[in-house]
Amino acid sequence: MQFYVGILDGADDVWGVRIADIPGCVGAGATPEEAIADVTRALRDVAEFKAKGNFPLPSPSPLSAVLASGDVGPGETTVMIPLVLDSGRTVRANVSIDAGLLEAIDTEAARRGLSRSAFLASAARDKIMTV
Repeated sequence: MQFYVGILDGADDVWGVRIADIPGCVGAGATPEEAIADVTRALRDVAEFKAKGNFPLPSPSPLSAVLASGDVGPGETTVMIPLVLDSGRTVRANVSIDAGLLEAIDTEAARRGLSRSAFLASAARDKIMTV
């Protein structure tokens, strides 16, 4: 998994994150955590759009390079933003889960109209992409 450097800025209930390597890739929220989650989704959307159009996605710069670039201003901080992309290829995985938890997963998946696999993949993606 690749990580891009995000630059976080804000105060009170207005926060924003921009991706240093991808101009225009930004996220916002009422808390730093919401802004980070928003930019994580935006990064995924930009990457998928570029891939469909056969446009290259810039490689992530090392944190040290972003810090040395002068892009991080006073009062701003850096955060690492994961790029989680689907490969379009499913694989079978054998996992062990407590029977009670598996029952709860199956109940919730059915309530949402999802298969167990789709529910678990969605939950894992949400957990990875959220601070």
